[in-house]
Amino acid sequence: MRLGIIDVGSNTVHLLVVDARPGSSPVPYHSQRSVLRLMRYLAPDESITEEGVALILTSLREAVAQVEEIQVDDLIVTVTSAIREAANGEEVLARVERETGLRPQVLSGEDEARITMLAVRRWLGWSAGEILLFDIGGGSFEIAQGADEYPDVQVSLPLGAGRSTINYLIEDPPPQEAILDLREHATQVFTEVRDTTFAERPKPKRVVGTSKTIRSLARLIGGPPDPDTGDLAPLHYAGLREWEPVMARMPSDVRKFLPGITPERAYQIMAGAVVLRSAMKVFKVPTLTISPWALREGIVLRYIDSLDSTGAEPPLQSSMQP
Repeated sequence: MRLGIIDVGSNTVHLLVVDARPGSSPVPYHSQRSVLRLMRYLAPDESITEEGVALILTSLREAVAQVEEIQVDDLIVTVTSAIREAANGEEVLARVERETGLRPQVLSGEDEARITMLAVRRWLGWSAGEILLFDIGGGSFEIAQGADEYPDVQVSLPLGAGRSTINYLIEDPPPQEAILDLREHATQVFTEVRDTTFAERPKPKRVVGTSKTIRSLARLIGGPPDPDTGDLAPLHYAGLREWEPVMARMPSDVRKFLPGITPERAYQIMAGAVVLRSAMKVFKVPTLTISPWALREGIVLRYIDSLDSTGAEPPLQSSMQP
């Protein structure tokens, strides 16, 4: 069957269409993104402005038009932290349903961590053992750990690349004082989480990073995928430490020309680098394995599981009107 996933994130509306059937890996059929950068459209009261809502609606209409042309068998629409945490999030969701006919489902930070861990586990396999997972979105930073398909512990922190940029690194390029303030704040938050939520966890066998921000930094620091296997290059702390001050001196319209840094990520990649480096230092991670599968692939995998097993967790509900 052909399944469509529309993910409304902080930075993009991403449509992914895959061919999926039990027992097989999902096969990508179509992918498209519309740039949102919703963190730029937050009012002082943390509500999404009318301009931001209009961008969401336009992007969703474009995705729906593509879905109708492709003729998917089912469609799931999800929203994450940007709308979840907005002061007018419920109003935005009601308007989306009224004007597009879609029924978006709000994923909590815990949902994001659990579903992403499922995708990472399926990609790496059981031999990866105990996994510690870092996942940077636009609005939130998820950390999860466990030895199974779903994590034993997980946390969602308001340290996404977009949110950290708006809160700390709004100037382009940012002054050194602002970078130090963000690093100090992130270090404090990660240290508290390490010493509480993750205090009883064993040392992970593999530390994994996923999300576009982390994949972009890994491409910049580690180079292109292996030409023979297609495996993504790992991200080393030492390389991130060397590249961070270089990027700090660049405005975003220069960063976008760096390897792996797309124009829509160039403005917030600096904050992503600072936050990720802080997390790696606090958790004593010298190297991140990079997983190409993340939240959207996890949603697909849960859906496939539901087709083949009554014991699996129920998939997210269809967002298509009956």
